[in-house]
Amino acid sequence: MRLTGSVLALGLGVFSSVPARAADGAPNFAPTGMLRATFLGSNPVQGRTDPKTGEITGPIVDLTKELARRLGVPYKIIPAPDARAVMDSLKNHTADVGFLAYDAPRTVEVDFAGPFEVMLNSYVVAAKSAIRKSADVEKAGVVVGAVKGQTQEIHLSEHLKIAKLRTFSTQPAVAELERLLLSGELDAFAMNRQSAVEIESASSNLRALPDSFLEVEQEFVVAKGGDAAKLAYLSKLVNELRVSGFLKASIERAKLTGADVAPGH
Repeated sequence: MRLTGSVLALGLGVFSSVPARAADGAPNFAPTGMLRATFLGSNPVQGRTDPKTGEITGPIVDLTKELARRLGVPYKIIPAPDARAVMDSLKNHTADVGFLAYDAPRTVEVDFAGPFEVMLNSYVVAAKSAIRKSADVEKAGVVVGAVKGQTQEIHLSEHLKIAKLRTFSTQPAVAELERLLLSGELDAFAMNRQSAVEIESASSNLRALPDSFLEVEQEFVVAKGGDAAKLAYLSKLVNELRVSGFLKASIERAKLTGADVAPGH
């Protein structure tokens, strides 16, 4: 993604030093003078960090940049290792806004505002697995893997009744996924569809199921109990960007196949 103005990529963030004129009546999103945004760094549906340059690209960059432009402040984007870190950074005020998949349990800790994207979720299985669609997973003897605390694990822990769920602290690398699935230690691994499709492309031994077992909205999040005006502002912003085609163009520019524009509320 090409960023206008003076932009510097520094490993953990993207900084813009060209503020625009502040929006009249906008809430104070940036008490430090810089808009600090955080996202789940392992979720390509939100954004990606180039391992060599540290440059971050994707929908959350476009959204953060546009919000900062309207507020008239520079911005910084900070990848987080997991959803817990996103929520904690908002609670301890080291970030001003964040991006998370909506999950009801998370509403206890953060406020959601402005659904901008729908994330699809799929299973990865061994290429020769008899599992052909998501419904095939819910059977006796089937063991499903998922990352603890992420959307897929939260959903499956509540909805799997017959199959067994095994949680992981992080998503295994492709080689480890191959070992787990080809050995029969796991029968399927749940993840966002974008990651599943990319893993299928990277491994001739693994296959992404063609359907989605869960569609989840990606949203702006702010600290729990914050200014209601912030929620209204973000909701209005996202709606404007939806209607204008901004969100659709952002998703297309990021070449995402496991996501779509969230419907208006």
